Amino acid sequence: MSTSPAASGTGAAPLPADDPSLFELDLRGLRHRWADRADLAPIGAETMRGADHRAQALGVSDERLMEHAGTAVAAAVKALALDTDRWGTGPIVIFAGPGNNGGDGYVVARRLALNGARVVVAVVAREARPTGPTAARNWDRIANDRGIVKVHAPVARDVAVFSQGIDKAAVIVDALLGSGVRGPLREPVRSAVEIIDRAHHAGVPVVAVDTPTAVDLSSGEPSEPAVAADLTVTFHRPKTGLLTRRGAAHAGKVLVAPIGLGREADRG
Repeated sequence: MSTSPAASGTGAAPLPADDPSLFELDLRGLRHRWADRADLAPIGAETMRGADHRAQALGVSDERLMEHAGTAVAAAVKALALDTDRWGTGPIVIFAGPGNNGGDGYVVARRLALNGARVVVAVVAREARPTGPTAARNWDRIANDRGIVKVHAPVARDVAVFSQGIDKAAVIVDALLGSGVRGPLREPVRSAVEIIDRAHHAGVPVVAVDTPTAVDLSSGEPSEPAVAADLTVTFHRPKTGLLTRRGAAHAGKVLVAPIGLGREADRG
């Protein structure tokens, strides 16, 4: 896949994983860097999935899309932590679910660790290693990294044990579930969302990957319970669900990051 600026379909800034100065930017700098993305027309979850599938049919690998997505979130997490004077005050805690949202979270973990953060990853899923091939590859890249603490929490009780001391986290990253949530949350994800909510109320900033868990990217309607984030990093285009009253209340501030879906994928 081309990694030139044009790969984002705009001729603008480099894509996140190819941007050498990305982790030097504060939140205002990131917003400026990706301003062309935020100006695009919003889309819903189904349209986004179509663009993703068309891009892969055109030869853009799912692995590169995930790398750009996770890198963008990691840069935003560092920027938020620095802007709030929390960088280095505690670990960055990442709650990773069983699918590609969790795969993004593993990229976030690796990129943050490379930039000097203490990182703890809670794998909130029945299996410790994801079943999806791209998420599994990104899990494998951190599995033997002793600088990243990994905890497997397959049931609610394990999540509860893990949550002890969660208020000491510098930032929490919600990489549990993406746009495919339907109906009430099931365990152990439900317990993880409740713990994120308690930490958020205790003053720990929360960054959501693509959408806060259990908030529909098309309608903005939340399931019960749903994550309330301080910052959401969504990908490619603004999402209609994050612009509704209820969606925006859960998303907090929103950054729209490029991940390499070009105009050909957008047009369909």
